[in-house]
Amino acid sequence: MFDSLTTRLARTLDALRGRGRITEDNIAQALREVRMALLEADVALPVVKRFIEAVKAKALGQEVAESLTPGQAFIGILHRELVELMGGPAEGFQLRAQPPVVVLLAGLQGAGKTTTAAKLARWLIERERKRVALVSTDVRRPAAMLQLERLAEQVHAHYLPADTAAAPAAIAAGALEQARRGVFDVLIVDTAGRLHVDQALMDEVREIDQAVHPAERLFVVDAMAGQDAVNAAGAFGSALALTGIILTKADGDARGGAALSVRQITGKPIVFLGTGEKTEALSPFDPQRMATRILGMGDVVSLVEQVHREVNREEAERLARKVVKGKGFDLSDLKSQLEQVQKMGGLASLMEKLPTAATHKVAVSAEQGDRDLRRQIAIINSMTPRERRSPALIDGSRRRRIARGAGVQVQDVNRLMKQFQQMQRMMKQMKGGRMRQLLAALKGGLPPGMAG
Repeated sequence: MFDSLTTRLARTLDALRGRGRITEDNIAQALREVRMALLEADVALPVVKRFIEAVKAKALGQEVAESLTPGQAFIGILHRELVELMGGPAEGFQLRAQPPVVVLLAGLQGAGKTTTAAKLARWLIERERKRVALVSTDVRRPAAMLQLERLAEQVHAHYLPADTAAAPAAIAAGALEQARRGVFDVLIVDTAGRLHVDQALMDEVREIDQAVHPAERLFVVDAMAGQDAVNAAGAFGSALALTGIILTKADGDARGGAALSVRQITGKPIVFLGTGEKTEALSPFDPQRMATRILGMGDVVSLVEQVHREVNREEAERLARKVVKGKGFDLSDLKSQLEQVQKMGGLASLMEKLPTAATHKVAVSAEQGDRDLRRQIAIINSMTPRERRSPALIDGSRRRRIARGAGVQVQDVNRLMKQFQQMQRMMKQMKGGRMRQLLAALKGGLPPGMAG
């Protein structure tokens, strides 16, 4: 997301960095480039105009003129205005009402409401330790109810079945009563959608809203819909007292204009970003971190949080103990490490959180790196358990067999074995105090490198 905007802005900002003096002409040229970058990213024209005017007013003021590093001062203004454009400092997703807190999801058909309902349930269960119930009021599409029931099972939420002959508002009211009796913390209500905004859809959503009085009314919108997303957001904002927005399919939209426009059009904050089909692919939206990423400064804080959250600590402890005891690092261990990187979204996902300055030379190869990762896992899968435990057994004939099994060239197997041997040597060097420190840090619950 925001790939094209980041690339375009990076060129503009590079020209300003390090300048000892910035003139009105420099600023005007930079703002023309920023304006074009925003328009190409499909940001709504009124939003672009307001943003450029706000930046220009501050850039032509004393803040830049009197700065020792005027180029950096201008970039600082851009960052602050981008944060403001996307909603100011992140407030987070608050559940302050009396339980069960009702969360209503509304939006057009195809935006991903049903999948988002399950993703949100998983996030609440795993991060907030809430008991969550799900209900679908989509009586026109019975498959939607079945889909939500199956997804609820996957994320360990409770699904409340409904009679498809009942009115949607009655289904929601009945589910709220069940949620109260079941002592649930949160009830997520998934509503029906249409291919376009119509009166029947708005009436139905309003009736459901009046039946359960939700604490949170979230508009779910497809980030790739561009200006259609902005128009739909305006229509739903008029029909419902929205409290926030969830942008889905954000990983498929390189422009990101919807994220920058929807907040301004509705006046409501973006609270979550959906970035894939998997139920874990939902993350809280933080305007400050997103603005930092748009300007090519990376998001190292998110990267550290992701590593801390998703790396299997038990597996890391097992490997550390194994090395401390002097047992060899084998190919099963290597496979486990490769799968950890894959679980975090692959090299491309990790690299996009690093500053542009640190990644621009290797960004082109991130996709190739992910392909190599998958190939390496396939090669190890093609080995026998004995070969993984005792890599020294893998001679020329075995390498040819492994290559055939994985559908790769023998050179690919040779390359993997060379990388493995290098890692094995490194692990032997870490056998002493450094590995014991790592093990102590893991037991203390800190990511490696952050233990005092």
